[in-house]
Amino acid sequence: MPRFHRFALALAVTTSLVAAGPALAKAKAANPAPIADLVKAVDIPYEAFTLDNGLRVIVHEDRKAPVVAVSVWYRVGSKHEPKGKTGFAHLFEHLMFNGSENSPGDFFEPLQQVGATDSNGTTNVDRTNYFETVPTGALDRALFLESDRMGHLLGAVTQEKLDNQRGVVQNEKRQGDNNPYGLLRYEIFENLFPTGHPYHHSTIGSMGDLNSASLGDVKKWFTDNYGPNNAVLVLAGDVNVATAKAKVQEWFGDIPRGPEIAAPKTSIPTLPAPLAKEVKDLVPTTRIYRMWAIPGLNDPEAVPLQMAMGVLGGLSSSRLDNALVRKDPVAVSVSAAAQPFEDAGILLVQADVKPGVDPQLVASRLDAEIASFLASGPTADELQRTAASYLAGTISGLESVGGFGGKAVTLAEGALYSNNPAYYKVELDRMAKATPEQVKAVANKWLSRPAFSLTYTPGERTEGGENRGGAVTGGKMTAPVQPDRYWNEALGDVGPDTGGVSSFADRSQLPAVADLKALDFPAIERTKLKNGVEVVFARRTTVPTVNVAVSFDAGYAADPHNALGTQSLMLSLMDEGTTSLDSIAFAEAKERLGAQIDGTANADETVFSLFALKPNLGASLSLLADYIRNPAFDAKELERVRAQQLNRLKAELNNPNAIASRILTPVLYGADHPYGIPPSGLGNAKSVAAVTQGQLAAFHAAWIRPDNARVFVVGDTTLAEVKKQLDTTLGQWQAPATAKPVKHFEIAIPAPRPRILLFDRPKSPQSVILAGKVLAAKGGDDLEVLRSANDIFGGNFLSRFNTNLRETKGWSYGVRSRISGDQDRLTWVAAAPVQADRTGDSIKELQSDLKSFLGDKGVTKEELERTINGSVRELPGSFETSGDVLGGIRQIVKFARPDNYYETLPATYEAMTAAEIDAAARKALSTDGLVYVVVGDAAVVKPQLDGLGLPVETVSLDN
Repeated sequence: MPRFHRFALALAVTTSLVAAGPALAKAKAANPAPIADLVKAVDIPYEAFTLDNGLRVIVHEDRKAPVVAVSVWYRVGSKHEPKGKTGFAHLFEHLMFNGSENSPGDFFEPLQQVGATDSNGTTNVDRTNYFETVPTGALDRALFLESDRMGHLLGAVTQEKLDNQRGVVQNEKRQGDNNPYGLLRYEIFENLFPTGHPYHHSTIGSMGDLNSASLGDVKKWFTDNYGPNNAVLVLAGDVNVATAKAKVQEWFGDIPRGPEIAAPKTSIPTLPAPLAKEVKDLVPTTRIYRMWAIPGLNDPEAVPLQMAMGVLGGLSSSRLDNALVRKDPVAVSVSAAAQPFEDAGILLVQADVKPGVDPQLVASRLDAEIASFLASGPTADELQRTAASYLAGTISGLESVGGFGGKAVTLAEGALYSNNPAYYKVELDRMAKATPEQVKAVANKWLSRPAFSLTYTPGERTEGGENRGGAVTGGKMTAPVQPDRYWNEALGDVGPDTGGVSSFADRSQLPAVADLKALDFPAIERTKLKNGVEVVFARRTTVPTVNVAVSFDAGYAADPHNALGTQSLMLSLMDEGTTSLDSIAFAEAKERLGAQIDGTANADETVFSLFALKPNLGASLSLLADYIRNPAFDAKELERVRAQQLNRLKAELNNPNAIASRILTPVLYGADHPYGIPPSGLGNAKSVAAVTQGQLAAFHAAWIRPDNARVFVVGDTTLAEVKKQLDTTLGQWQAPATAKPVKHFEIAIPAPRPRILLFDRPKSPQSVILAGKVLAAKGGDDLEVLRSANDIFGGNFLSRFNTNLRETKGWSYGVRSRISGDQDRLTWVAAAPVQADRTGDSIKELQSDLKSFLGDKGVTKEELERTINGSVRELPGSFETSGDVLGGIRQIVKFARPDNYYETLPATYEAMTAAEIDAAARKALSTDGLVYVVVGDAAVVKPQLDGLGLPVETVSLDN
């Protein structure tokens, strides 16, 4: 569960453990559950203790799955970096994964062996954290690894490792900078916080400071900041406090205290006068920002400020959405978000100008709406809807013990920042008690100060990010600034000197893995509604929530090829109301219920999803059915969502990863094949501009029909109860007399023509490389052996391809290969974002690695063991939440697998041999027949490509 200041930004469902209180259980389905009752239901019981060396330990017991989340938080972030050392906190986070004295290999190797999930590390302005979720029997191993890098690291830190990770971090920076809005983070911090303020620079740091980092510098960083007395350890899951005390004392008790850390002096700056700046970037339309520095998360006014931003620009029915996007559409999107850090925070309001509208007009309208909100303040209904939306995410989030936003994160943040693991209760109490008068007063106090006005204008950049010290993308803000992570998110948080520790724990070998529990997948139940629609159900009672997915056999493959983008436009228009509820009324109805309702598509399926609070399930299902069956398809709303989709399409044509995918997929499948379209489903500008209201209604009538649907339900209800509720909504829906439409997968796929397709993107610090082919296999085939082969070659962090280009060469922040998950013919694609001057070399390395893997250097004994162990042991942790189970059941049905499919997987994996995996790889893959796409600066890249022995064709996107 994210804390308030994090989940409040998203106004979207994340995932949480709730003891449903009596009031919550008695809430009537027809009326939304009271906010106060929802707040009371949020509870994460814990016990805490502190070792003699100062390590603070927090334990939360949750026995729903045989896993334990291990989360270690150090109070050191980029705000602790002195001048000339920007990026050190994050660089050191990377070094912490490169082995310790008693476990000198890659940190993830022993974790993958035990089936760990959610493993990563992140750094932000205030802290660095490290986390993994492991099977209960592997808890000793996780504690050994975490304690070894806390107390026994420096002997394993070498110049070679420093140089390698420096390269990786610099490529992480290049990858962020290379995206549209990639330089925004620098603008935020450098302009809101004055020179010398701890928040003035970004976490990623500058290239110059990263280059200057010496071995002595990073070792001193460790001894100064990584003592146990500067850390919080949280264990959440299948463990009790007695067991935790014994194990933590064994592994961490011998580590001496480090120096006491003095917190840097901070303040909440106010600009002396309004500040304005305009920058150019490869963005689809002009974006206008208004920004302020605000109080930190412990300030009592932080929560009311976030409530205010929810009303102003966070809710779907926000003031800005209604005024600037719906009623008088001068903007294609708007948002507002407050993001408090420990000592201060940032508040951003933004509007993306509708193409053809004067940006000055939009800026004045934006300022007028902010002023109007400050004058009127929020209504009680707006605050109720904001709170219900926040709480839905909170209650859902309590289902996960760890990862980026589970219960371990909530407890650790409270302990580290507020000296109170249960600080989330303080924040939720403030939210429940917030009044219109209070929120209005707080908003006026902070937003009536001088603002930083930043305007992003489409055009070529005049500066890069090399000497600035991050990446923010478009759309409704979730969090304006994200932590920097050890793993590449784009691909699927003082020890002594060496020898100074006398350890009473046995560190001579990795701890043995105790008995591991097998996966116990929930029982799958089935029934049919009155109209014959199948319902597939699994009960999960951990939290009082229900997840529903109504899936139709359509997907982007159903898009008419002469009108690509039709389905995306239809889904967007369906979000804008039904025949009985207009756009604003529909948004408000969802928010009051704390329900999340949306429509999405993949290549094969069109899915309408509902996340509902248990007491609000009946009303939420009625709203879902109205949404699916009775879309208004309002002509005025169509023009608005058309403009939004055209803007998203423009954004896609500026994004290097999206450009590469748009080029490769149609080339591989051929333009006539159902999969031979740009995979985002956004289509092309000509088609989107031409699609009519009648075409959208006809597509809905043809494909969104009950005899083409299945309903999946997972959550805290029963099959009998949910059938009764569904029968009164979707069960009354009758299929038309016309035949169901068909997708023509029999269309021939062209023979591969190996070549390099080069898309020129000037001034790109990185190149994006894709290499792919269509496989003979289909999604329903038995692919476990082939997917294991891909895992070993390029499918995960420890794969050969990533180890080479990231961990050995340092040319990339991360590379992968993947096998698609579609129903019909699959693709194998390797993806490599690499520094521009190593583009040709990276293609050579891919070819060399693949040729070697398919030749005389097949699967090794160690790779086989790691793959089998990881694949088997990660299964129990892979289905921790209701969302995980829902996804698993949908896969079972999609590919016609037996209900016990996941429980049979261990035997399948354990029977695999290296010879089988080699044979599967050699049959399916080859270095011949690959088509390459390179998106990068042609002036830098083309000379490198010309010597590779493949034809090089320069391509463009004319839409």
